[in-house]
Amino acid sequence: MSLYDDAVLVLKGYEGQDELRQSYLDHLAAHPDGMWKACHAGHVTASALVIDPERGRVLLTLHRKLRMWLQMGGHCEPGDATVAAAALREATEESGMAGLTLLPGGPVRLDRHPIPSPCHWHYDVQYAALAPSGAVAAISDESLDLRWFPYAEVASVADESVVRLLDATRARL
Repeated sequence: MSLYDDAVLVLKGYEGQDELRQSYLDHLAAHPDGMWKACHAGHVTASALVIDPERGRVLLTLHRKLRMWLQMGGHCEPGDATVAAAALREATEESGMAGLTLLPGGPVRLDRHPIPSPCHWHYDVQYAALAPSGAVAAISDESLDLRWFPYAEVASVADESVVRLLDATRARL
């Protein structure tokens, strides 16, 4: 199965956010290259909120280009077998942590947001990744900083999309 086919299957099985989910499916139907950064009309991305439920905290990255505290994530790559694998790869690369596991049940949320030219949209498929006990984070080249935040502090440092992702993740836990 191709990454494109996996994305369509994941999106068709995703429950909730019906109108937004349909816009993802419509985009992919209109753009067979819609999984890749080269699709300037927009492309699917994969992200994961790294969470430590034992300590009631999440790991956020201060994105180098956007200078915003965000969950780990980014573009799909040809070696990604699934959207979930892309999200886990991004979370592992950007957090520096081995042993992350995705929260069962598939994506936690969808979030479509505009991005600077030449592209127009990121169709982000958002997962949650559980941090292993005692894991130590390491800053990647894509980050200015990497920091754990208690749940209660996330709204004061991150935008609404991250807060919604945290809320949906906590509801699934």
